[in-house]
Amino acid sequence: MKILVVAPAWVGDMVMAHTLVALLTGREPDAGGVEIHMAAPPATAPLARRMPGVSEVWTLEVGHGELGLGRRRALGRALRARSYDQAIVLPNTFKSALLPWFARIPVRTGWQGEARYGVLNDRRQLDPDRYPLMIERFMALGLPAGAPLEKPYPVPRLEADPASAAELTARFGLVPEDVTALCPGAEFGPAKRWPPRHFAALARAERSSGRQVWLLGSPGDRSTCEEIASLAGEGVVNLAGRTRLLEAVDLLSLAGRVVCNDSGLMHVAAALDRRVVAVFGSTSPDFTPPLGGKATVVRNPIECSPCFQRECPLGHLDCLEQLMPEQVLEVL
Repeated sequence: MKILVVAPAWVGDMVMAHTLVALLTGREPDAGGVEIHMAAPPATAPLARRMPGVSEVWTLEVGHGELGLGRRRALGRALRARSYDQAIVLPNTFKSALLPWFARIPVRTGWQGEARYGVLNDRRQLDPDRYPLMIERFMALGLPAGAPLEKPYPVPRLEADPASAAELTARFGLVPEDVTALCPGAEFGPAKRWPPRHFAALARAERSSGRQVWLLGSPGDRSTCEEIASLAGEGVVNLAGRTRLLEAVDLLSLAGRVVCNDSGLMHVAAALDRRVVAVFGSTSPDFTPPLGGKATVVRNPIECSPCFQRECPLGHLDCLEQLMPEQVLEVL
């Protein structure tokens, strides 16, 4: 079997998609296995290259929310010669199902989503009560419709590049010993972000215990990380916006402890088998928890949480404001 997986555009979702890869490649090991290719946008395609079991990666040059019809058609036509047996489409959008349709892949599997009649011919109706976890929704598409998912579930795994990690530590003058990495960003919105002053208090406590503290994030997190570094004082290294995604992966692989919001880097750190403390606010660990035996969720279970809003609809953000650094330190 040769399968093309059309992958998600969000980093966290992309990491969780590795559970599907693990399920597919482990299902028939005595029959030669399954060859898995992934197609993903530039934001997440690099992660596929670090996933065990992914043989080839295709970058679909479209941005978030962009139709890019011509580019989807061009890549789909180029993939016709690859003779895929099946495509599994993980995003629920209509446009995400166009690539395998243009590629004329005979079996095109996905949840019904945005009325994807025609472009999908193995169209499933999602029962959210049966599959409450996102990884369950991904893995179910790799099995015949209605087939049970067997536990224990596989957990996502990413591979770090030790040579890259060594080059990065030399470039930034880092000491990769007893490192606590803090990841204060969350693309979804402010209601997922623990306040900078709390991260700063945590950073001060870690530095006072003799640990290295690195701040990691995207260019959009740079100002937040600058605020945290300023509040925390001497010895905190701000790397936000100074690394590409795979460089952040390699640096996180050197951290003994990672504290983060419910974000893409939370899933990256868990997939690297790091000790992760994940701070949840407006979202729920019942849907997209960090996976693996070394991850712990910390949250303030007040009445209005989770609300799943980008910004606090009540204006107080108590789910995160009242979640104190001491609670996270206790878990660490």
